[in-house]
Amino acid sequence: TRENRNLDFLKLIVRAIVGAICDTNDRLHVRFPQLRTELRRNVTFITAQELEDIYPDLETGSQRENAFVREHKTACIMQIGGLLRSGKPHDGRAPDYDDWNLNCDIFFWDETLNRALEISSMGIRVDKKALLSQLKKAGCEERAKLPFQKAIINEELPYTIGGGIGQSRICMFFLRKAHIGEVQSSLWPEAIAKECEKNGIQLL
Repeated sequence: TRENRNLDFLKLIVRAIVGAICDTNDRLHVRFPQLRTELRRNVTFITAQELEDIYPDLETGSQRENAFVREHKTACIMQIGGLLRSGKPHDGRAPDYDDWNLNCDIFFWDETLNRALEISSMGIRVDKKALLSQLKKAGCEERAKLPFQKAIINEELPYTIGGGIGQSRICMFFLRKAHIGEVQSSLWPEAIAKECEKNGIQLL
């Protein structure tokens, strides 16, 4: 509902997603006690602007993510897409997808890769006001004439929230794997195959 379009509702959904992933990890530990992946259920929330303020010497959003998630282990970085006070965005976001004031990325600290692992990019989707504002900021107001965007502007579609979780990525995390080829079969260049073999990584 329109009343749900706020950060409190976004945080509620984020905590539910993190809780479900932690529950899955706990069940895996019962079935496969040799697994040692540890997760912190408590989510630390921060906005992209707050992150930039904390780490003014780090140039990229990715660098700030790694620094923050290394400390907090489970984190949710909110309000991604618009320009920060530095004049740069934290990361790119389509203007006709998430509401830049009501979106986020969920991260866990990956001990295997020694970096922040993005588990889900999600958010409350644009409504008429957010869509028109973001199309203008992005310099692509002509998109307002497209069928989906017109339906949003004419308020013909319901309010929604959504996001995706990469199945291979979460399997890598649970199983403490370093390469996606360890959990899904694919074709890899010879150079990558040799590098993986050199490091004891068995590709499917």
